[in-house]
Amino acid sequence: MADNVDYIENYLDYLRSVRRVSDKTLIAYRADLEDFANFCANRGIAPVAAEAEDLRLFVGDMSFEQRSAVSVNRALSSLRGFFRYLLRFGARIDNPTETLKNLKTKSRLPAFLWEKEMADFAELPEKEGVLWPLRDKALIMAMYSAGLRISELRSLELGSLEAGCARARILGKGGKERYVFFSDEGREALKAYIPARAALIKKGKKEKPVGALFINRRGGALSVQGIRWIIGVYSERSNLPKNVHPHALRHSFATHLVNSGCDIRIVQELLGHTSLSTTQRYTHVNMEKLKAVYHKAHPHS
Repeated sequence: MADNVDYIENYLDYLRSVRRVSDKTLIAYRADLEDFANFCANRGIAPVAAEAEDLRLFVGDMSFEQRSAVSVNRALSSLRGFFRYLLRFGARIDNPTETLKNLKTKSRLPAFLWEKEMADFAELPEKEGVLWPLRDKALIMAMYSAGLRISELRSLELGSLEAGCARARILGKGGKERYVFFSDEGREALKAYIPARAALIKKGKKEKPVGALFINRRGGALSVQGIRWIIGVYSERSNLPKNVHPHALRHSFATHLVNSGCDIRIVQELLGHTSLSTTQRYTHVNMEKLKAVYHKAHPHS
């Protein structure tokens, strides 16, 4: 039998190679499991042999350290996955996480832009004339009109565009492949940007072809940090009373679909959500809008 560190490393290797989780998720899981391994070492037990009571004490320690409920629940998710892995591959005959419950968290609605706000935000590259307007307009419209995660936008390649920039095949979270679709405005923005992209790459005469759809001014693939920075620049110039971050564009896409009466299961497919409950939070956004309209219009509200 391998030592305890091997179990954790083997599990992380399994997540990386089989489950194909993102690097960001792997870093979070590693941190949680290493914290748990240190806790177990202080108690003189092996992480693999921990029982439910040990896990409850671990949760108590995290709460004593004043970690947020979200942080504690993420650690519990890491442990649940770890012990399911041990059970599946015969290192345990039971799962001590089965009786553990998540801490209650405050329900937060996702940040998003209303339709008029989103339309104004999408016009900023042309109005402001900063950075690279053709690319930035295409980037904003692609992310919004297809509801893309920032990692999905980053991995979008020129060759993945189909049907005259009307759709694209992408590799989403967990290595799941799906089609995404671009609005008419998004399609036109992409068509306007692609020739400028080709001209910049040709001018740069890079030896290795760049497959990424969105590139920087040096002709290289745009990084996640670069995308965040671009959205941040336009957020500062938008004069909106809210911070516009990349994920807010995805939230706006989903919210607008739900508000327009789109079936929640279709929204789930378009977003690439595994669980319908994840998508259903956008119905709460719609409910908040209805309540706001009611309180504004009803004479006795």
